[in-house]
Amino acid sequence: MATKSDVRGAMKTSEKIIQLLKTQGPQTAKVLACELSLTTMGVRQHMQALEDDGDVIFEDIKASRGRPTRVWSLTSKSNSHFGDRHEELSVQLIDSVITIFGDSGLDKLITHREETSLALYQKRLKEEVTLVAKLTALAELRSAEGYMATVTQETDFYWLLENHCPICAAASQCLSFCRSELNLFQTLLNDTASVSREEHIIEGARRCAYKVIPTNELIK
Repeated sequence: MATKSDVRGAMKTSEKIIQLLKTQGPQTAKVLACELSLTTMGVRQHMQALEDDGDVIFEDIKASRGRPTRVWSLTSKSNSHFGDRHEELSVQLIDSVITIFGDSGLDKLITHREETSLALYQKRLKEEVTLVAKLTALAELRSAEGYMATVTQETDFYWLLENHCPICAAASQCLSFCRSELNLFQTLLNDTASVSREEHIIEGARRCAYKVIPTNELIK
């Protein structure tokens, strides 16, 4: 019979698996086992439990030779493991703003949110000199807000990746939130880079991916 410590340990491992699938995308049990220093069999047991809970699904991908490769990914139900900033309340507030102040009132609210965030981000980023340092600082700020942001480097550009959207419900209700966030990044980095959104959670992607191309510096 499992002890309480066994249960706590299992929960911790399951949460780590969910975090890895959230930040790295679909993975095999073998890859997850390597990341977590566990046996493949041990990971499969956790995956079965997560599947039973509805948090993960799998796809068997045909290989050119041998058996198909089983790849695991998260379901929409897994979002309950991440901060949602009280989704239902957010939607209700948006509806209330539109009802009382109209669409223009909502636009003013979003603009105010954007201006407030811009001031906060500019204060932090002014301490950094290089683009990669600015992006790293921005990712730290966004992660603190629940976006699970990371920065990766390609040959001649960077990715700012946001693996979770804590305002997803509000953004789904009003796409102006998403336009505002893209505009925020473009304004924040307009002296050093161009920014475009290439993947979008609202459109069904597993993350929001922003392509950041330097305009006045080389990536070394």
